[in-house]
Amino acid sequence: MISRLFKWFWSPTKRYAWGGIFMVGGIAGIIFWGGFNTAMEATNTLEFCISCHEMQDNVYTEYRQTIHFENRTGVRATCSDCHVPDPWVHKVVRKIQASNELFHKILGTVDTQDKFEAKRLTLAKNVWKAMKESDSRECRNCHSWDAMSGALQKRRAKKRHEAARLENMTCIDCHKGIAHRPVHKLMDEDDDPYDGKPDDRRLKAKADVIAENIKKDVAKAVALKNAAEKATAAAKLAAEKAAAEAAKRPASPEPAKPVETAKSEAESKPAGSANASSASGASDVPAIDMVLFYPGQASIEWVFNGRDHGGARAVRKIGDRCSECHKGEEAAMGAKIVSGEKAEATPIPGKRASIPVKLQASHDGSNMTLRFEWPDAGHTPAPFADGGKMDPKNQIKLAVMFDDGKVEMADYAGCWATCHHDSRYMPDAPKADAITAAGEVGGRINLKGGVTKYLPDSRSEFEYKGKNGKPRGAWNKLIAKEDMDALRKGGAIMDLIRFNSGAGTVESGSILAQRNLAKSDKMTGNGVLKDGVWTVTITRPLKSDQPGAVSFEPGQTYTMGVAIHDDYTSARFHHVSLERKLALDNPEAEINVVKK
Repeated sequence: MISRLFKWFWSPTKRYAWGGIFMVGGIAGIIFWGGFNTAMEATNTLEFCISCHEMQDNVYTEYRQTIHFENRTGVRATCSDCHVPDPWVHKVVRKIQASNELFHKILGTVDTQDKFEAKRLTLAKNVWKAMKESDSRECRNCHSWDAMSGALQKRRAKKRHEAARLENMTCIDCHKGIAHRPVHKLMDEDDDPYDGKPDDRRLKAKADVIAENIKKDVAKAVALKNAAEKATAAAKLAAEKAAAEAAKRPASPEPAKPVETAKSEAESKPAGSANASSASGASDVPAIDMVLFYPGQASIEWVFNGRDHGGARAVRKIGDRCSECHKGEEAAMGAKIVSGEKAEATPIPGKRASIPVKLQASHDGSNMTLRFEWPDAGHTPAPFADGGKMDPKNQIKLAVMFDDGKVEMADYAGCWATCHHDSRYMPDAPKADAITAAGEVGGRINLKGGVTKYLPDSRSEFEYKGKNGKPRGAWNKLIAKEDMDALRKGGAIMDLIRFNSGAGTVESGSILAQRNLAKSDKMTGNGVLKDGVWTVTITRPLKSDQPGAVSFEPGQTYTMGVAIHDDYTSARFHHVSLERKLALDNPEAEINVVKK
């Protein structure tokens, strides 16, 4: 049987044996498969992808600036790694789809940079849609949940990844624009990035962006030069004035001291009325290290807006605390903002990015004492202020805000709950004519110096998106007076204390519809600049006698925020802390107010 089958297999039909047909067919199949696969792999190379000038001149130049092109490990992800599937069937489907791209190349649909930019968002949405539908399959060629170590990630990355995993999110939900221009920032949060529909919104042309950056760099250099010249002139004037005053004084057997020494001694004299022991410190009270950073124009609206802030959704939806993601990053954030790179339209040349602060918190059963210590940094004139000083009377001001849980937003955002996009010196601050025409609003809040801090609860609307050019904030959307009174009576305010170095006074007040401050006779403060270090001590009663103000009790937790206006600054040109949780005699609290 086998013998006859073998003979039949190799016996010719009319011309060829079946065995020969199968052998030739097999060899031809191998050659075809090898050639087909070789050709397909050849189209998966970076060189092939950028052989078209549309890719070479646009997306490739952007990709070269990203971590996928160059990184510390030397692992490079090329175009095909991100845009071509590994599974063979999906790969063939993608190659067939690519014929549409070749068709549009022939038509010249995106053959110039201007045409490409006009189509960029549409093209990006097509890619996002495909990645969403495949659960970011190409990302997972290299990345996986199982291989991801939260211990090696930054706090915010770890938290975001944990939340994304629980919500069954996929890579592209958060990582749009990771290798190319951030065209996703053109979209509003209500837009569907995966609808695959044409979208003609476009980013600024690259040439315009480059020109703007050059203009900023030139302006920054000019500002630095002017600031240096002003500082030199101010120092010269101060020296001449000191010399003139010295000449008027009668001769003394004590040798004259240099101007800088005299200045240093004058600065080291305390301003204020607290007792000496408070100013000299309390060695038995543990010190807490804090880093205050420069926030620029990063308002609560900025924090809530996904186009500005990657963590916006988590803050809005689940009340993620700022410190849960950003603790430990304060200095880096301040450096990025103070330079004008992000969230700052009018940087002050030479201004420091952050301030390291030591805090000692104690109480005696009746009063709470907060002692702050930080290094001075010298004077860096503000180019837009007369004489380089926004507040010439006060070299420093230190403010502390408290909330006892009645202001919901303060629980996770701290003092950002009071900082808005339409406050003075902010991007959407109302013009003088708008303030003049404020009508009833101007009669209820003081707008003489511009819009100050306020809580969103005091407004009937809260615009944070700025969609279609709408101003962000709610300065003129006051709720009814009876509703405002009810909030204050219920304690839904931010309790505020501020020390002013000029007069050595302590002010107390609150923030609701606006910031209200007045000199306090119940609170004391002391400020000293000695050997280049500021020491400020503030003492306030644990129990407040003011309506709605915060009273401190054991077993309760409070939110606290600190701000320092150093170097004669005012308004938003301060350094601030992330929100901290404070409690009396609680070692688990971030700020433990110990009994002495």
